[in-house]
Amino acid sequence: MSRLTESPAWRALDAHRRQHAEQHLRDLFAHDGGRFARLSGEAAGLFVDYSKNRVTAETLELLFALARQQGMDGWIARLFAGDAVNHTERRPALHTALRNRSQRPVVVADRDVMPEVRRVLAQMGEFAERVRGGEWTGHTGQPVRDVVNIGIGGSDLGPQMVCAALEPYASESLNAHFVSNVDGAHLGALLKRLDPRTTLFVVASKTFTTEETLANAASARRWLIERLGEERAVARHFVAVSTNEAGVRAFGIDPANMFEFWDWVGGRYSLWSAIGLPIALYVGMERFEELLAGAHAMDEHFRAAPLEENLPVILGLLGVWYVNFLDAQTQAILPYDQSLCRFPAYLQQADMESNGKRVDRDGREVDYATAPVIWGEPGTNGQHAFFQLLHQGTRLVPADFIVAAESHYPLADHHPRLLANCLAQTEALMRGRTAEEAADEPPELRPYKVFPGNQPSTTILLPRLDPFHLGALIALYEHRIYAQAVIWNINPFDQWGVELGKRLARTLLAEIRGDSAPAAHDGSTAGLLGRLAAPRAHGE
Repeated sequence: MSRLTESPAWRALDAHRRQHAEQHLRDLFAHDGGRFARLSGEAAGLFVDYSKNRVTAETLELLFALARQQGMDGWIARLFAGDAVNHTERRPALHTALRNRSQRPVVVADRDVMPEVRRVLAQMGEFAERVRGGEWTGHTGQPVRDVVNIGIGGSDLGPQMVCAALEPYASESLNAHFVSNVDGAHLGALLKRLDPRTTLFVVASKTFTTEETLANAASARRWLIERLGEERAVARHFVAVSTNEAGVRAFGIDPANMFEFWDWVGGRYSLWSAIGLPIALYVGMERFEELLAGAHAMDEHFRAAPLEENLPVILGLLGVWYVNFLDAQTQAILPYDQSLCRFPAYLQQADMESNGKRVDRDGREVDYATAPVIWGEPGTNGQHAFFQLLHQGTRLVPADFIVAAESHYPLADHHPRLLANCLAQTEALMRGRTAEEAADEPPELRPYKVFPGNQPSTTILLPRLDPFHLGALIALYEHRIYAQAVIWNINPFDQWGVELGKRLARTLLAEIRGDSAPAAHDGSTAGLLGRLAAPRAHGE
């Protein structure tokens, strides 16, 4: 057994689970008229109702005791102080510095990083203004109409999600596109719709060596040169978000149009940096600054609020309760806003790449579950797809419902319908429907009309999906992930698990191309290689 699972706080929670596992949410509400008021809170303009979770006051007390046992306050302070919380890579994780709206310095290696952060933000703002105002033109003198971000992982998911969410604030003269997959269909299908004379590519790769990104960038470069007829056109149609000036220059990009970020910015936490350049181009730098301000407001809450009022900590502890004590293996993210259609995908990386770890900070294999599988789709679509499993399936699936009180598109009564469906689903998941309540159904159908209920949910209410509140929402989840990593004693800022597949792919690529003889592989991989090679051998 590990030190965590043998610890007093963990054992107390396990004993509590055994005593109260059968409690139903319906009964908890019936016996406590003040439950909603006590189990809800507000920060950075977001209202969070966690009263429909399978916890009591005692559960929360025990969870807060676990947080204190694991040194939660100290770990929060270390994050903001710039300590090397990413211990395997010996660096801090200072995404909070990127949106620091205060005058507090942020010191890394005896140097305040804020002047450099502000310099890059100013560079982004100046460039975005030139593009949006038509001052920046392509090789043929025409203004930019399409911005194509070429990246992958955090260099794609974050800015793509934000651009989709903030579409109501977008420039009417600019379109934003995102290419990440090395599958030629992703880039090729997009290029068919673009005019090279009015297209600007943003190549996002810190090292300018990311294989998928550079493969897509090289193909986009060839496409541009073939159609515009001159290699020097690259400098007017490509910019880079990178730190590799030599690689950027060799590609044909003017280093003056290289936007820098730093090794203390993790990929999945990087949309606040120059990686967010497509956001600034699409919605304007003023809106991008509002996004940063919302995240900073949540940062201040996370940094200073007591644990019992700290919403990221509370949400993190609820997740620990479900994963480690109630055996929940997944968590659903259900935004009731079509503009947040990419938010579940964004959180898949943010959560599972951060906390999908099996070794703790001391190098020991854990004996407890860590990150759940994150999944979800916008409501109301999901109600006609997977909600059947939530309501009558056999799995415990905690769910987050995210909804805005006001809509950017108040068509007829669409938004009231959306709000009604969101609240109805959380109530139905909580209450269920008993056999007695289904007594008026035909006898042969009664078993099918019973819903067990007791499915937990959290509702996050935004006043409006605007840049400020979106920033706060993203930061809420970032800090929830960090709080869970503190409990599990794992490093949420490295991702060594992605390295093996990349290394094997390089070997297999050479074999598939015929550049090297087949290496020793397992029987399945060798057989598949043989099937792929057979058509080539016959000239097919």
